[in-house]
Amino acid sequence: MCGYSRLYTNSNIRNTFFSEIGIGIAANSLLLLFHIFKFIRGQRSRLTDLPIGLLSLIHLLKLLMIAFIATDIFISWRGWDDIICKFLVYLYRSFRGLSLCTTCMLSVLQAITLSPRSSCLAKFKHKSPHHVSCAILSLSVLYMFISSHLLVSLIATPNLTTNVFMYVSESCSILPMSYLMQSMFSTLLAIRDVFLISLMVLSTCYMVALLCRHRKQTRHLQGTSLSPKASPEKKATHSILMLMSFFVLMSILDSIVSCSRTMFLYDPTSYAIQIFVSHIYATVSPFVFMSNEKHIVNFLRSLCKRVINV
Repeated sequence: MCGYSRLYTNSNIRNTFFSEIGIGIAANSLLLLFHIFKFIRGQRSRLTDLPIGLLSLIHLLKLLMIAFIATDIFISWRGWDDIICKFLVYLYRSFRGLSLCTTCMLSVLQAITLSPRSSCLAKFKHKSPHHVSCAILSLSVLYMFISSHLLVSLIATPNLTTNVFMYVSESCSILPMSYLMQSMFSTLLAIRDVFLISLMVLSTCYMVALLCRHRKQTRHLQGTSLSPKASPEKKATHSILMLMSFFVLMSILDSIVSCSRTMFLYDPTSYAIQIFVSHIYATVSPFVFMSNEKHIVNFLRSLCKRVINV
């Protein structure tokens, strides 16, 4: 484990990572507060408001968890026992899974919102937030069951000079599993990821097809190549399309880095890249959502002006 200790004494790596986490926590907190105030004031909500608010909460908790784990990576104190290791890392992994489930649900709901009245998806437009919550909860329970093996394999790092343990932090490690168990859990996780990402890609392609058809119809009716001002639904769809593309790109990059770390079990550089890449989406996504909320944009602009004037 000495390679990790040497790497994480590097202040540049530590400062870069904590800067990313700090920005993400601040942005997700602002987005979550906006949706809470919107709910309290009784404003009319869209079908996608609940998943967006839930996604900001999930990302906020996920970033707080990794920030706490990172203190044990970059500031080695070796003060955690098995229970703390299992609790923190299992919750963190659960929030990662919830992020994927909620992002997929958001993509599907936006496709439903955009679908025409003649579409078979139109009947889902008026579903209550209760139905959305139940769907997300069901996916969450399924993922937490798949990740339950971590409750067994996570342990406090023993005082042994051996390379059989997978490094998580200075205090926590993962026990090696048998080939059968590793294959089973890897297969379940792969099936889950492929299913959700495929559903995300299908809904994204459906939205792109609808937007292209709408643009052609608009140009035909107006007889000009100039497009009218986009509606709020279209702006939200463009943002979600951009977010889905970014999510898929980050997922692919994270998988490549993760495979690299698996091939080189104790390569600290791969681990440093992985923990940075895996949190880019949680940090960037609230800014994409806030760009469509005029109240937040105006607040940030006024705040920037005050800071500049000071």
